[in-house]
Amino acid sequence: MKSDAVRGHLDGLLLAVLEPGPLHGYAIITAVQRRSGGALELRTGTIYPALNRLERLGLLSSSWQSVGERRRRCYELTDAGRAGLAEERTAWREFTTAIGSVLDPVARPGHAV
Repeated sequence: MKSDAVRGHLDGLLLAVLEPGPLHGYAIITAVQRRSGGALELRTGTIYPALNRLERLGLLSSSWQSVGERRRRCYELTDAGRAGLAEERTAWREFTTAIGSVLDPVARPGHAV
């Protein structure tokens, strides 16, 4: 899928995959890819700036965790992030309904198609 298709929806994707619980960057990339059936492949150069921005906005919090010798930053939703995710979902439903009504119109009595 074209990366342009993700533009404008990245925040919602990141918030959604973090809804079940904290994840580190690579796990976020993997979760998006898995949940999209492999259609969406995000790059580290795309998600880390977005994660940092979402954290600055107070939608995410992060902490360092050690796994063996490695340290990795894990991100999780804040209460504001959960509210932001709800807003993203509402906006997505409105967007897909509007686009769907243009691309795949349903004939309704009294309305021209």
